[in-house]
Amino acid sequence: MTRLVLLLLTAFIGTAFAAERNAFFAMDTIARGGAEKVVPMLKELGYDGLGGAPGDAKMAAALKNAGLRFYNGYITLAFSHAKSPLDDPLKRRIDAMQGYEAALWLAISRVETEAGPARNSSEDGDAVAIAAIREIADYASTRGVKIALYPHTASWLERVEDAVRLANKLNRADIGATFNLCHWLKVEGPERNPEPVLRAALPRLMFVTINGADTGATKSMGWDRLIQPLGRGTYDTAAFMKTLASVGYKGPIGFQGFGIREEPHAVLKETMEAWRRMNP
Repeated sequence: MTRLVLLLLTAFIGTAFAAERNAFFAMDTIARGGAEKVVPMLKELGYDGLGGAPGDAKMAAALKNAGLRFYNGYITLAFSHAKSPLDDPLKRRIDAMQGYEAALWLAISRVETEAGPARNSSEDGDAVAIAAIREIADYASTRGVKIALYPHTASWLERVEDAVRLANKLNRADIGATFNLCHWLKVEGPERNPEPVLRAALPRLMFVTINGADTGATKSMGWDRLIQPLGRGTYDTAAFMKTLASVGYKGPIGFQGFGIREEPHAVLKETMEAWRRMNP
């Protein structure tokens, strides 16, 4: 085999390996400001895009023009058996996401059934929630917008398993689940092994969010300890990343920066440096 062939083969293998790496985006909880500030900052620091607000067409367009991606728009809704969730404001937000291959990042704070409020993280509200999600997804799908269910502490949709259960029952390619590390630590604690949950969620898993965090009694910790720049804290986020890779997750990963009060550029720079250390 000639030296040239070896060099070409090495380059091909390197390119193929790089293509397997997860996209890394920042959430607007830390990438704060208008498009004129956020987009150049993400581009400079090497992020692949943003998770922002649904309906922010100016931001989505600016990202696309810069070769970046608007991954998702976060929204929290409450569902009721007596009311359609698909009101005009939600329709306008979804309409503005058309053309960007984006997902509506949907947290569900509560579900009201005919018998009263459904208990958090229970199947009591599944029938109402499934009907509501299906109605939203039917509208969104015609605009190329997917639905990614977002587990959130102290909400009806609180656990990753809740999102997977709903996605499985709906059984649609345009409806999936999210794993949020900070909410996992707050709800489950660091003792529970995330690997079986990630493995079970994998067919439905659209997004994962990470950050630096402390370990220990995480259920009683505040967000200042559970959400830190990547690379900080005593929780082994690098080991979590290896777990993600071991189960075969190849989708986008977002950096959650909610509540971090330091200057965004510095935090995002530090986080990107930690990301690259974890993904050499």
